[in-house]
Amino acid sequence: MKQSNSLQRNIGMPQAIALYIGAVLGSGVLIVPGLVAEMAGPASLLAWGFMTLLILPLALSMGLLSAKFPNAGGVSHFVTLAFGPRAGAMVGWFFLMSVPIGGPVAALTGAGYMTAAMGWGDGARIAIAAGMLAAGLITNWIGMQVAGKVQIAVVIAIVSVLVFSFAAALPRMESSHFTPFIPHGWTSIGQAAAILFWCFIGWEAVSHLSEEFKDPQRAAIKGVTIAAVIVGVLYFLSALATVGTQSYLRGGADSSLVWIISQPLGAWGGFIAGLTGMFICTATIIAYTSAASRVAFALARQGYAPGWMSRLSARYQTPSGATMFLMGCYAVILFLYGSGLLSITTLIQFPNATFILTYIGGCAAGIRLLKGSRLGVTISWISFTATVAVFPFTGWAIGYPLVIAACFAALVWLRNSRRSLPDLPEKEPQHKKSNVI
Repeated sequence: MKQSNSLQRNIGMPQAIALYIGAVLGSGVLIVPGLVAEMAGPASLLAWGFMTLLILPLALSMGLLSAKFPNAGGVSHFVTLAFGPRAGAMVGWFFLMSVPIGGPVAALTGAGYMTAAMGWGDGARIAIAAGMLAAGLITNWIGMQVAGKVQIAVVIAIVSVLVFSFAAALPRMESSHFTPFIPHGWTSIGQAAAILFWCFIGWEAVSHLSEEFKDPQRAAIKGVTIAAVIVGVLYFLSALATVGTQSYLRGGADSSLVWIISQPLGAWGGFIAGLTGMFICTATIIAYTSAASRVAFALARQGYAPGWMSRLSARYQTPSGATMFLMGCYAVILFLYGSGLLSITTLIQFPNATFILTYIGGCAAGIRLLKGSRLGVTISWISFTATVAVFPFTGWAIGYPLVIAACFAALVWLRNSRRSLPDLPEKEPQHKKSNVI
């Protein structure tokens, strides 16, 4: 029986919304509100407001492309249509090689919340992180219908805790906490906005799942719009609670929201905060593991990745070959962290430039491919300009995509060299057994 080379369409609207939220609403919601409040004071709310408005064009640029060109290649496919197969494949590899590092970093971050809350050691942190990564891999292998339902449950839990934290913060919010409004000058608002940009990246990840949308037009455009509004509101409310209670001065800038959650719950507060961190990071892992396995599948289908990456599970019709590749990468990164060879601070910087380059490629493709829509071209230009402006801030991490590009160039050269070799006739064996005795 011949194995099918296509993915099943089983992602409905609720699952699509949950996947979008999970990809964007990462661990930053627990850390960043306090950090930017410390940087810009109450004026950081202006930066949050600006980024909340910018979130819609960032989201819609990917949503419109996914609706018009649904494909497992996602951004890689869009770039292929706009600029050719090699450019598309290279962007695909940028995204693919971001997730094997970004996934374990998210898992270690979420596990870190729980171990810090419970007073456990680094061994427990690695074990919890491994369990979170396993959850992402298993839900991806079983299929997006199951993964989508799991994601819905996880996102509901996250939203509930964040809404609860805002409600708990209301009685402790005071007007005096908003003065002076701009304690560190207007430039601090711009610096805060640059950091906040990272909180709103992630829409490109779900584009790789668009081939599995039951209704790509509805799920990609309406779904991404609903998700963008929910994410923007949750981020802003979290920032408002942080500034209004001055928790960034009391609980520490990097754990301000944890302090808000902990206050009304007493001894259980730390556990709930740790569990929230795990849920948020698990949602991100599910979304990005699913996306990376699809882009690996698409690259292999096009001949730009090893053929075994295009293998599908006979039972679930999911990319089993790509899932095994990610599992191996996750294990290596956890080993490097556990052995002390790489710290989480170092690891977290590697995927920054590749994620941004993936987004730049997608926005550039949108400018060319959405020419029939004035709205599409406008939001693609806004997203492209904003993303390019942030790219230089990635620093030394720019070296990582350069290494990937060099390896990709070598792969293309080797592939072309093999194709140019003529078919040689088979040589006669040098020694034949004589039939004469």
